[in-house]
Amino acid sequence: MMEKRPLGETGHTSTLITLGGAIFLHPISSKEADEFIESALDRGINHIDVAPTYGDAELRMGKWVKDYRENIFLACKTTKRIRKEASEELHRSLKRLQTDYFDIYQLHGLDDPEDLKIALGEDGAMRAIVEAKEQDLVKNIGITNHNPENILQAL
Repeated sequence: MMEKRPLGETGHTSTLITLGGAIFLHPISSKEADEFIESALDRGINHIDVAPTYGDAELRMGKWVKDYRENIFLACKTTKRIRKEASEELHRSLKRLQTDYFDIYQLHGLDDPEDLKIALGEDGAMRAIVEAKEQDLVKNIGITNHNPENILQAL
């Protein structure tokens, strides 16, 4: 049995290993991709992390998300900082991943203080994510970055 731990305040208990869509940034055949995904999910991995910037990861993972949706925590993210762009990307990701909602949707790589200001501003990407949460398209909201000062400012 794969070890699991509570994931923050989401109510989800996540496996310590996450199936990351970034693997699809490297050349891999459809057969190899399917074998890899199926093997991970059949071994109990219950957390998938994906993003539109990960090549064709969303398209490759879509059928698996659809088939395993009840058993996985699906994390997706955007590098868009403007409301309209973020909303369009979020809806495109839902369609490509063949799902009705994300367990968490994150502003990704929010390292630059100016990006933080834009994303959290009146017409920023966070507005689109909050609207999606109000529509039950997103269950939890997050931010990823490598700049602790930006996280403190966001909080």
